[in-house]
Amino acid sequence: MKDYVIVTDSSCDLPRELVDAWGVRTLSLEVTIDGVGSFLNHEIDPKEFYSYMRGKHTAKTSAANMDGFSALFEEIIKEGKDVLYIGFSSGLSATFMAGKNAAEETVEKYPESKIVVVDSLCASLGQGLLVKYAVDKKNEGADIETNAEYIEQLVPKMAHWFTVDDLVYLKRGGRVSAATAVMGTVLHIKPVMHMDDAGKLINMSKARGREAAIKALFAKMKETAIEPEKQTVYICHGDCYDDAKRLADMVTAEYGIKDILIYYTGPVIGAHSGPGTLALFFVATER
Repeated sequence: MKDYVIVTDSSCDLPRELVDAWGVRTLSLEVTIDGVGSFLNHEIDPKEFYSYMRGKHTAKTSAANMDGFSALFEEIIKEGKDVLYIGFSSGLSATFMAGKNAAEETVEKYPESKIVVVDSLCASLGQGLLVKYAVDKKNEGADIETNAEYIEQLVPKMAHWFTVDDLVYLKRGGRVSAATAVMGTVLHIKPVMHMDDAGKLINMSKARGREAAIKALFAKMKETAIEPEKQTVYICHGDCYDDAKRLADMVTAEYGIKDILIYYTGPVIGAHSGPGTLALFFVATER
């Protein structure tokens, strides 16, 4: 069986030391902070990034381009390996299509090689958790086609449940109306949102206050998780670690889960969700 490398985008929000240990290659997306400059996702410390956002700086993001993907794919192929690319949701970014198009062009140039692409329809640590399962499957000895099929079957079961602290960031991205953002701020309404089957963000319900929103995320896990006591759970946060830890403690107390990763929502995702974002990722009966 020919060896292969798992590739993803930095929108997966996995810690660099973790992807390096796994042997996963990541293509970094770019964020531009008004009045500060442009950075690749890994070039700016997340805490510093959220400090800028709280200081009223605006941030914009850019999708990865084909050239970056082509260079990375070609580098791996010249090492004598194939590529399994698990990309950022096509429902949120043009990044996946750039990777897919680059893969097709690269395979035309190197027809003896394989580049298999999977649209994760995921973001942040939901995408990261999918990558983790792909790494586990590869380590079990799965070939590239078997692994891709396995991941594609997991995609519709990868639950993303999240809330934000300030609706103004979702308003800027067109996710909620200006009136909803103002009313939510006045009434301390926190949205409870998820990623739908098309990989897009959907507002599912509302909670009155932060604590109620955190409990709502956990309630969704209790309602839909598949054998949660056997799962790995990922939690990401927009510089609100205490809230993330409280959510992790709820999960641990209920199911005894030991394998819980808490990490930052990276700058590329955080630019659209803002400080105070809190998200819970797990495998479920449905998204």
